[in-house]
Amino acid sequence: MSDVEVSVVLPAYNEEATIERTVEVTLETLASFLPAGTFEVIVAEDGCDDRTPQIASRMADEDDRVRHIHSDERLGRGGALEYAFERADGKTLVYFDTDLATDMKHLEELVESVRSGEYDVATGSRWMPENQADRPTKRAVSSLGYNTLVRLFLRSDLQDHQCGFKAISRETFDALRSEVEDEHWFWDTEVLVLAQRRGYGVREFPVDWEPKGDTKVDLVRDVFGMGSQILRTWWQLSVSPRISRRVSMAAGSVLVMLALVVAVSVVFDLGAVVDAMSGADPRWVLASGVVYLLSWPLRGLRYRDILDRLGYPSDTWFMTGAIFISQTGNLVFPARLGDGVRAYVVKARRDVPYPSGFASLAIERVFDLLAITVLGGSVLVGLVLTGGTDQIVAAIAAEVPPVTVGGETIDPGAAARTALRVAAAVGAAAVLAVTAILVSARLEGEYVHRAVTAVSSDSYADYVAGVIEQFVGDVQAVVSDRGAFLRVGVGSLVIWVVDVLTALVVFAAFPGEATSLSPALVATAFFAVSVGNLAKVLPLSPGGIGLYEGAFTLIVFGLTNVAAPVAFAISIVDHVVKNAVTILGGLVSMAWLNVSLTTAVEESREAGEVEAAAATED
Repeated sequence: MSDVEVSVVLPAYNEEATIERTVEVTLETLASFLPAGTFEVIVAEDGCDDRTPQIASRMADEDDRVRHIHSDERLGRGGALEYAFERADGKTLVYFDTDLATDMKHLEELVESVRSGEYDVATGSRWMPENQADRPTKRAVSSLGYNTLVRLFLRSDLQDHQCGFKAISRETFDALRSEVEDEHWFWDTEVLVLAQRRGYGVREFPVDWEPKGDTKVDLVRDVFGMGSQILRTWWQLSVSPRISRRVSMAAGSVLVMLALVVAVSVVFDLGAVVDAMSGADPRWVLASGVVYLLSWPLRGLRYRDILDRLGYPSDTWFMTGAIFISQTGNLVFPARLGDGVRAYVVKARRDVPYPSGFASLAIERVFDLLAITVLGGSVLVGLVLTGGTDQIVAAIAAEVPPVTVGGETIDPGAAARTALRVAAAVGAAAVLAVTAILVSARLEGEYVHRAVTAVSSDSYADYVAGVIEQFVGDVQAVVSDRGAFLRVGVGSLVIWVVDVLTALVVFAAFPGEATSLSPALVATAFFAVSVGNLAKVLPLSPGGIGLYEGAFTLIVFGLTNVAAPVAFAISIVDHVVKNAVTILGGLVSMAWLNVSLTTAVEESREAGEVEAAAATED
């Protein structure tokens, strides 16, 4: 049985110039306060391509207190530490950066904090009031921002999470290592956060610190890499344990519908809404579902044309199924996570790279917004010229009483005017987005790469610049091709015309002269469906439930003789029909393509992290 009590791990990647001196200083410092034979120094050599492995092997042969643990491939900083800790003999596991930036006079305090059993984890800190730390501006700003975000999102009580001077007990490491997911720079932050969450004793104490050599802090890597890890950990620790995906979907939908019921009970006669829905002709309602179903092969055809232009040919029916699945995901999960599902499906089944998958989605979204804006904007121009927008505002103000929420009174007329302005702003943004892409399509040169690398020299910046350039290039490939632009553009218009025709069939399901089809009602339907879908752009509820109904009712009630309860009932039926077709199509497509929705969401979320980690190891 080994007598080693303390194992010090030195993570080393291409450290041929400093590693020998670092090992010597470490051995000398440990020997000053620990009995002989009770400590070891492990060089965790992480796939180096310089002389570090030869130097570490020679030192291990010459001194039995030194061990060399080699990895043929890059494990990342966290991966190398974990790999070495698993093979270490000590009950107290210690590591610090090989540049010896932290004054070694603190090593005894670090080791004894854990070795004594008083604490489970100990870490040096450069951000405590009594610190003496020389922090260059670049490092200070980056470190302060990072630690602030960790404390804010992950509820950590520590001031400094990235100081490379830490110790952990074997028992604590064994308990936490299976929960730690990061394998690179975020690894030790994740350990500290998990240790606090699990109730382990964590000590932070001030250390004298002086940077050595060139900084490895990088703006692009920190923003994209570390930031994504903070958000991932926040979701896993603060959100995921409290709600399952099913509960999240149900709770979100119930809360939105509850808010609608409360609003309707205040503003409209809820009984009248129920009566109107019960009086709808089920044959027309069923017919509206059939009409809406016709738009889906058109969506598949459009998406096939987009990917074909990007160099990834496929068939219309597969693309239709992929869209069904992704749109079902958007109904089930908040924040449009279904978009990532489609990127996963085309990657898993058709080998379309994630950047191209997301670029194809961006192209589709731009054309959707452009088509909606064209359809709704045409009616909006007419309304502005004829005073129709004022008619909407006046009708709402005259019939709907003010509503008090949280002590604040909301003027319905002002709210209606604001809603129209927001819809107009979203539409204008869509037009500007297409214009910007068209203009950029004519630009030559690596302007994206130059812009990103202007603020970063790290290899991760090249990765980020490459992803953005591929994304922008894929979008430009479609919009800069006149034939492809026209095909996708016309297809988008037809798709949304069918969407409006679905709503018109729903109108026909409701008896009464006010809902009889007329040119004015057709124009109103175009505007109501357009504004309703523009409202759904905001990812505030699963599938835009409540947002669509509110905008739709606002327009129909303000522009026609349709009573408010009936307009609201029509909006509900129209949206339910469309969502029902989407979900049924999604279930069939998932069975056909053998795709698990939850797995697709998880895989699409992790894909970016995997590619980013791979890029940092190049």
